[in-house]
Formats: sequence, structure tokens, C-alpha cells
Amino acid sequence: MTTVAFYAIALLTLGSAVLALLLRNLIRSVLLFVVSWAGVAAFYLWAGAEFLAFAQVLVYIGAVSMVTLFAVLLTRPRDQPDLLIEPPARARAAAGITIGACIAAVLVPAILATEFPANGPAAPTFSVLQLGQVLMEQHGAALLIAGSILTVALLGSVVLASTSSSRGPEDAP
Repeated sequence: MTTVAFYAIALLTLGSAVLALLLRNLIRSVLLFVVSWAGVAAFYLWAGAEFLAFAQVLVYIGAVSMVTLFAVLLTRPRDQPDLLIEPPARARAAAGITIGACIAAVLVPAILATEFPANGPAAPTFSVLQLGQVLMEQHGAALLIAGSILTVALLGSVVLASTSSSRGPEDAP
């Protein structure tokens, strides 16, 4: 039964990611990536890592997907209703597939050759509350700095997109 659940989660995650890459509509692609990230969170739940599943939902599904959707909607050109992405050239697609196959050729034998102990290491004996306190006390400043940098980057992209789209052809140098 657990194998069936694993394959169902893998199919959901990989299928939505592949569809997101193949679709030409950017908003639908972002929404399919949200489904893919939800599949990763489901995999964490299946593996018994509830904290990682919660972090996945909070960070990727909650924050990154919303920032991505806002960036797409705020930078959408006014004259393009669907914001279609042009399909990549065949040479670029072939290069991507070749690079992916090379990486898989290195990783798959390494994964298959790895021997995992039957009785893995014992789980740590601290709670989620203790983990949160350690992260916020020791790494609180880094979290705030990373959030500020991401906010400035989003605002900068909106400003750049709005100034470039507001110019007409007569304003070009």
C-alpha cells in the first residue's frame, strides 16, 4: 500500500512539473508548479518528515508561489492578454535533455550503489518548538536579511517592468 502511495505522489509531482514546463501560459505553469510543490510536501508526509512538509507548504506553496504569481501579474504587458511564452528552439531543448541525461548518468549509479543501514540512525530527540527557537534565535538576522533582499528584488522587477512597458515606441533612443 505504501508503494502505491509513493508512486501516486511521484506521478502527481512529476506530471504537474512536466505539464508546467510544456504549457505556454505562464500563469497556468505557475499554478502547476504549486501542485508539484504540494506533491513534494506529500512525499515529506509519506516519509514521516512532518516538519519538512509544513515548511514546504509554508515556504513554497505559501510564499514563493504567491510572489511568483504577483510578479507575473504585475509585470504582465498590457497588450498581451495571455502572456504566452515562445517555445524553446530545438537546439536548446536538445541541449537541456542531453545535460539532464548526463546528470542522471552520474547520479543514478551513485544512488543505486549506496548501501543504507537496515536500522538507520536514531531520530533526533528535540521538538519542533525547540527547532524553531534555535533557528529564530541564532539565524533570525539572516532570515530578515533574506526576506528584505527578496522584497527589494520583487519591487525592483516591478519597477523595471512598469517603466519599460510605459514607454512607447517614440520614446526609444
